Amino acid sequence: MAIHKVLLKVRLILYHKGQILLLKQTKPNGGNYTLVGGNVESWETAPQALIREAYEEAGVMVKEKDLQLVHVLQKVKNNEHRLTLYFKAYRWEGQLMAREVHKFKECEWFHLDKLPKNLTQTVRHVLKNYRDGVMFSVF
Repeated sequence: MAIHKVLLKVRLILYHKGQILLLKQTKPNGGNYTLVGGNVESWETAPQALIREAYEEAGVMVKEKDLQLVHVLQKVKNNEHRLTLYFKAYRWEGQLMAREVHKFKECEWFHLDKLPKNLTQTVRHVLKNYRDGVMFSVF
């Protein structure tokens, strides 16, 4: 029986005045818009990882009690399974800015029905499923 590697990731759908936060990648990283998030490290729970990533990437501080799981995505690529947990939040504090400047150019707010054309395919897929009330999808 083959052993598959499973990578656990987290992403944040952060709301503010009816819009969601997207990060614009630098050109070497694709130049597309994506959600805040990253890998869950071995010493973290998924919410802890998301709290850390939100601050590292966007200067945003969220609290675990304000995070709500809204979608789970499974991706299979080259014998590697990726499970990404998508959480939404409406409350946050901090000074919003792209902090990992080698990865991201800027942070911007977008309405769900007016998303940028150069949104990553994965995020577009997830946001459509999320809006349709679908809790789990495969990409």
